[in-house]
This record gives sequence, C-alpha cells and structure tokens, in this order.
Amino acid sequence: MHYAQTQTKRAPGALGSKRAAWFLALMLLVPLGLSSMARADTLDRIRTTGALTLGYHDGERPFSYKDEAGQPAGFSVVLCQKVADEIKTELNLPSLTVKWEAVPIEDRYNALQQGRIDLLCGGDTVSLSARKDASFSLPIYPSGVGAIMRANAPNGLREILEGKPATGAIWRGSPARILNQRTIAVVKGSTAAKWVDERIHHFQLDVVTLPVEDYAAGVAALTDARADVFFGDLAILVEAAANQLADGSVVELDRRFTTVAVALAMARDNDNLRLIVDRALTKAYTSPEFRDLFTKYFGTPSAGILLFYEIASLPD
Repeated sequence: MHYAQTQTKRAPGALGSKRAAWFLALMLLVPLGLSSMARADTLDRIRTTGALTLGYHDGERPFSYKDEAGQPAGFSVVLCQKVADEIKTELNLPSLTVKWEAVPIEDRYNALQQGRIDLLCGGDTVSLSARKDASFSLPIYPSGVGAIMRANAPNGLREILEGKPATGAIWRGSPARILNQRTIAVVKGSTAAKWVDERIHHFQLDVVTLPVEDYAAGVAALTDARADVFFGDLAILVEAAANQLADGSVVELDRRFTTVAVALAMARDNDNLRLIVDRALTKAYTSPEFRDLFTKYFGTPSAGILLFYEIASLPD
C-alpha cells in the first residue's frame, strides 16, 4: 500500500495518479437510483421552515467529531458548512438557520428518510446497497476498509492478514486456521462490519466478532485485549488510534482491503439538493484554500490525491 507523504502525518490510503483517475471515473458514472417511496423535496422543506438540519457522526475524526467546546468539527463538517452557504445563496435565504444533530451510525439513513436531518456529514462510504437507502454527493475522500491490531497479537496473524495476493485468498485454506477463534472488533452498522460479516460467512470462519459503539471503543477493545484486530475505515482508524500507534501498542496493517469513496448523504430523489451540494463541493475543491483544508485533517496531499479532487470537480 502506498501512502501520501506528509509533513506531520500521512494521508491513509492515498491513491496513485492512474488508480485515482479510474476510481473517480467509475464513481462519477454510477447512476442515481429511483426511490419507490419518494419523500417531499428536501429543498422545499428547508425553504418552508427556514432551517437546515445537518447530521453528523460523533467520534469519526477526522471526518466528523465534537471539538473541545462540544461543537461539530472535522473535514466533512467544514464541507457541509460550505454547502449551507451555497443553499443560503441558491434559496435567497441569508438568515437560514443551520442546526447540527448528532446521529448514531445505525440510524443515519432513517434520519434522512424521515426528514429529521437534511444532509449527513460524516465518514459514510458509497456502495450499491447504501444507494438503496440514500443518495450521495460527489466523493469527498478516497478511502477503504483497513485494520489495526494489537502489537502482541498471536504470531502469524499479522502476516496472514497482510498476505498476498490481495484478492482475499488469505481468508481460505490453512491460513484460516490461524484466524479461527480470533476476535475481530467492528463498529456496529458500519461498512466494515458488513464486509467482515460477509467474509466470515463466505469462507465459513470460526471467528468471533465484537460489535462496538464507535472507533474509540474499538481501540479500547484492542488495548484491553478483548479483540485481536479492529476493522474500519482506514482514515478514521489511524486517527482514532494515533496515541497507541505512536507508543507501539497497536500496529496498522499494511493493506487496504477495499477501495471506496466517502461522500455526503441525503434522502433519495433530491436531485435539486444534490446539484447544490455538488456545486458547493466543486467550488471547495477548486479553491486555493482547499490544499490547506485537506492538510489540516489528513496531512500534505500526494499528487494522486490532488488528481482525485481535480477529477471529482465538475465543470459548469
């Protein structure tokens, strides 16, 4: 796995230029699905109420979290603030009230579908199954499922999980015996939890899964030796375990198991809202300040990362 070079920290899962180009091309060509239960247009609700409710996940640093003052912060939060400004301009509502609501991961799509929030600003990844429940913006970050593990985990476990080829063959045959009876922590309702569950059932592994509430709880499960490995979004994992990675009690696996896009989410059948969201993101990506914004949360971007955002930006 290649990582972006940083001055203070590295950008986990940074893509090479060619890979980034193909990845973005595929993401931008995925069509929006049609909802069989279309809700009232979100923009109409915002215009009528004079309020915009932005949902976010607490504890998904660097994408979304509460800062020392208890206020929403993070890369996704900043981008959603730019979306809010774009909505104010588009709807001619300079006094639009912007509210923030913390949303549990397992309740995120219900909150969108029920109109409790208008836009989800977190570390959510795009998949075909997720598109059954929500519509997504342009990609805001190239990510994927990664893993961290206890430095004193059983011998051979790290080698098996980092094994080659990177097509999933490590889950088959004799290596499975090393994985059997190991405990794997995952955040409940997350993309990584679904991915791990699919692999366990497909390869009939005798593995114990430990669902945790958030990333902090997953790291704690490792340090308390209640889990051997913790799977999750790579960028969030590295941030959540920064102290443990620094002191050597936890190690990051040199492998990304999936390649996915992180994006903002909204209720389905809201193309007008998505147009505004994507316009705001394009303006952000092409602004002179974006490099500093990215560096603040992920470290200095590589050439592949810069190409990712160049391709993600849409022309007028």
